[in-house]
Amino acid sequence: MKHIIKQIVLDAARKSFETGMLPSGQIPDMEIEEPRHQSQGDLSTNIAMVSAAVQKIAPKKIAQILVSNMDQKDFIEKIEIAGPGFINFFLRPGAWHPVVDRILEADDRYGASDAGKGEKIQVEFVSANPTGPLHVGHGRGAAVGDAVGNILAFAGFRVSKEYYINDSGRQIKTLGRSVWFRLQELAGRLVEFPDDCYKGDYIHDLARQVMEQEGPDFADQKDDLAIPVCAGYAASQILKQIRTDLEDFGVVFDQWFSEQSLYDSGRLEKTITDLKTRDLVYEKEGALWFRTQDFGDEKDRVVVRTNGLTTYFASDIAYHQEKYERGFHRVIDVWGADHHGYINRMAASIMALGKKNEQFQVILVQLVNLLRGGKPVQMSTRAGEFVTLKDIVDEVGKDAARFMFLSRSYDSGLDFDLEVAKQKNSDNPVYYVQYVHARIAGILSKAQDQNLVTDIDFTRGTNLSLLVQAEEINLIKILAGFPGQVEKSAETCHPHVIFTYLMSLASAFHAYYNRHKVIIQDRSLSLARLSLALAVKKVIRNGLSLLGVSAPERM
Repeated sequence: MKHIIKQIVLDAARKSFETGMLPSGQIPDMEIEEPRHQSQGDLSTNIAMVSAAVQKIAPKKIAQILVSNMDQKDFIEKIEIAGPGFINFFLRPGAWHPVVDRILEADDRYGASDAGKGEKIQVEFVSANPTGPLHVGHGRGAAVGDAVGNILAFAGFRVSKEYYINDSGRQIKTLGRSVWFRLQELAGRLVEFPDDCYKGDYIHDLARQVMEQEGPDFADQKDDLAIPVCAGYAASQILKQIRTDLEDFGVVFDQWFSEQSLYDSGRLEKTITDLKTRDLVYEKEGALWFRTQDFGDEKDRVVVRTNGLTTYFASDIAYHQEKYERGFHRVIDVWGADHHGYINRMAASIMALGKKNEQFQVILVQLVNLLRGGKPVQMSTRAGEFVTLKDIVDEVGKDAARFMFLSRSYDSGLDFDLEVAKQKNSDNPVYYVQYVHARIAGILSKAQDQNLVTDIDFTRGTNLSLLVQAEEINLIKILAGFPGQVEKSAETCHPHVIFTYLMSLASAFHAYYNRHKVIIQDRSLSLARLSLALAVKKVIRNGLSLLGVSAPERM
């Protein structure tokens, strides 16, 4: 409907210019939006205000000229000029009825578009080091990254979801040392456990597993031989658990990329050589420095240390270069809030590789405050001092966890109350929305018992002209806005836009259902309302699917 009204406004502007009523044919960018108050109509445009500077005429006069040249369509009840020059459109109920037809016909593709035109985008997220279980913070990043990928794909982009495995470097060696020291303790030896090692209980479990696999004599091995074995086994077992936890959370990656493969394939060495050839690095004080300051970073960064070892930054440059070589036009990285200081150097390196600013995006996910009944959580977990993602999913379920993680913009802190997430009432957001889907499924089941379902066309609305109640029109208007919300969410990479929309739609349906029965004695009106309810059910399902949340038939 917004597109239709916009075209009416554009046609009026062109006609006003061609007839000499407006001096300029230039049409600035304008907005077609829903007014805050119903008294201001169904849709409104600010074209008169934004055109004043071009036309050199008062906005209200421009509005009057435009309205006088507008084609009064049958679905328009009236057009009013308000305030300094807003043009408000009041539509007849019948103007909204075709929306129901479109939803029923499009089904699970309603809201989808080809806006992305097949552009290849990679979304890399979670990418936690395989040195311990995923914690609650990783959970929020996983929900955000997965939902962003789903929404972009729905908007016509070719999306690949990827996990970067940090299976090389100091942290993996530290993991190996941690397991080795615990293994020594199991062998009955007195060990002073280093402060820089991982102290979670899971390290004890891994040490026990290595002992069982390698045999008791393994404890007599030399450190330099035993620690790599411990590191390799521990990292593989932790990664296996990470995969399982993410799958249980509904997250499946298209590719898992190993950092170690950058070394094994010679990719990292090749990248360093390439940087030297292009004079993007220089030697100083025995180290090799990247000229990141030339590309907007606050200072140059080391890529090869004085001891000849490459830095994590060097690996990241090689990895991102490899991403673009795979044909991705845009790369989106989902990072934790503590990586804020790393953005500029990474962006600088990508510009140095010849890419544009808009081809690299970082989503910084802020922290989660875990609560129970409003009070901070102190939980004893297998991971030691932090709450794991598995703990959350086991307690509240995948759907509640994902929906709560996506309930606020990722650039804001999130209070996640476990007790709220488990409640089966309107205080629990996921229950509030899912219940609409289940309730409508129940209504359709009742309609089947009353032999109404046979008269429903599941691809086209029935008797829609009978939908004239204010609550019915309001519902349809909200349904009409779903494609726009998907587009907005895709443009901004903010999944909480869909969360907010679903809460609004659920609220509207609950309000409608409380005032109007769907199945009544009037068979014709019952069929019309069943058509509307079915459209709501489909949109709820489509929106939940984008967030990776199920749409249950029963609750």
